[in-house]
Amino acid sequence: MKDFHVVYEDNHIIVVNKRAGILVQGDSTGDRTLTDAVKDYIKKEYGKPGDVFLHPVHRLDRPVSGLVVFARTSKGLERMMELFRKRDIRKTYWAVVRRRPKDLKGKLTHWLIKDESKNVVTAYEEEVKGSQKAELNYRVLGEINKFFLLEVELLTGRPHQIRVQLATIGSPIRGDLKYGYDRPNADASINLHARQVYFIHPVKKEPIICKAAVPPNAFWEEFLELDPDEFKQKNLGYLHE
Repeated sequence: MKDFHVVYEDNHIIVVNKRAGILVQGDSTGDRTLTDAVKDYIKKEYGKPGDVFLHPVHRLDRPVSGLVVFARTSKGLERMMELFRKRDIRKTYWAVVRRRPKDLKGKLTHWLIKDESKNVVTAYEEEVKGSQKAELNYRVLGEINKFFLLEVELLTGRPHQIRVQLATIGSPIRGDLKYGYDRPNADASINLHARQVYFIHPVKKEPIICKAAVPPNAFWEEFLELDPDEFKQKNLGYLHE
């Protein structure tokens, strides 16, 4: 399986769909990273000698698949980081859970603290010392074989945010042992996928919408057949506007 597929590229940025299991940036394992792989692609594709400037403007956890945005120039990096700082980028994820949230759509707000030594985040219902506020919107898109597909829009970007917030409401992501799911996926992935990103290009000032194909396995692909409107009609009794 390829480490990534290019979804969008120009002289300033490149957006790729990464496979689950590859690191975005290096850590203590010393494993090959997505950044390394994309640099190699740029060197080969454009015949660039020497070092290639490339920097991710955000991260995805190792077991998560989907869209990662890289800057190819210092100007692109500075301006993309500013978009993230101002929250002028919309990121949408798909998550698969076994236990459906109580409401078919809603907003989750928690305060998070990360234990760096254990690489685990704890969520609190109220603000505590040293915590960061985390917010997201979600809606249930449908159900297949007793699993539910959720669409999640991040309003803040905190480490492990979607994973810990969904786990806190009793809906841990399939395969996510770290946050309470009871069994691993065979490939050590979790069923969280960075599905779509939208922003105004920081240099060209044009709207950019990128969508990432789901990982190429039967479990993910069956969710592409869901009809969210049909699911909503069947579950109106549970829907709280």
